[in-house]
Amino acid sequence: MPEVYADDQVTVEWLADVGPYGNSAYIIRPRDESAPVTVIDIPTGFEVVAEAVGDRAVERIIVTHSHMDHTAGWDTMLETLNAPVLVGAEETDLEEGREFGVLADGDEVTIGGATMHVMHTPGHTPGSISLLLGGAVFTGDTLFPGGPGASRTNELLQQEIASITSRLHTLPPETVVLPGHGGGTTIGESIAEYEVFASKEHDPDLHGDVLWLES
Repeated sequence: MPEVYADDQVTVEWLADVGPYGNSAYIIRPRDESAPVTVIDIPTGFEVVAEAVGDRAVERIIVTHSHMDHTAGWDTMLETLNAPVLVGAEETDLEEGREFGVLADGDEVTIGGATMHVMHTPGHTPGSISLLLGGAVFTGDTLFPGGPGASRTNELLQQEIASITSRLHTLPPETVVLPGHGGGTTIGESIAEYEVFASKEHDPDLHGDVLWLES
């Protein structure tokens, strides 16, 4: 598995193309090998993630947002890792009967000797969260290389853009972006692409799959 981020406290492993929707999942491993790991997202095909975790204990699984492709491995997770699940406090579309804790904007999560900071970044879903860990940020389906995640209306696109520009684009430009599908980018690269988008006029109903350079 590719190691997509590392610092003095943790390493982050990327599991690419998990399940039929090409999801990404991530394993955050503290440098202290006695400390438990944290997993980001539970897509279909979670067996691959559980196998990659190996014998190490799992302290928690954090779901970036409630869409099916990021949560469909929940039952498999219960059968394999059986770890507590945390979701954004504003998320409203989780399957009834699921047990989970919540993470609110500004919350902090300790992973080994590192601190993860929770940011509420709505637009793709009402409760989407992004997770800042050292010099990396897990963005779920809020921000990808080349553009934002899909939006259902222009109002939601504007909300998503506000989340990106006011929360994510204020991070240091070298911050590594780790999205919910596909490879990553950096905040600096994303800002440069967005500036092209912002310089152009757009259809007032623009939404859906938007690309910073082409839309």
